[in-house]
Amino acid sequence: MNRTALFAYQLLIGLSDTMTGALLIVAPQLTLRLMHLTAPADALVYLSFIGAFVMAVGLSCLCGAYLTWCDGCKNKLEMVWLLTAILRASVAVFVTTQVIAGALEAGWIAVALFDGACVLIQAIGLRKRWLIHAVR
Repeated sequence: MNRTALFAYQLLIGLSDTMTGALLIVAPQLTLRLMHLTAPADALVYLSFIGAFVMAVGLSCLCGAYLTWCDGCKNKLEMVWLLTAILRASVAVFVTTQVIAGALEAGWIAVALFDGACVLIQAIGLRKRWLIHAVR
């Protein structure tokens, strides 16, 4: 992966999760409506709490974009990729099992697919050492 593609990837997923997390914190019902999902009114406070974690993952990815832009330390970016992949894999597994169990509506599978795709990209990238060519 070249530096430009890496920066674009980090920026895209970072902004996506940071904005989604921030929206979940301040306006969970609106956020779910934008995602074409629903949740019981008594669950909204928990969705706001989850938003804090979503935003933290997004900010971590934006940190990765910063490291890429500044030609930062490869080891730091690898750690960002490893930790965010672990978090995303956990989310993908949880959401998928809950959709299958019927506890979450089918629309939530989009969250699992997005996170799963990021895990796949990052796992392959870490295995093939893509970051060596993108940052120092």
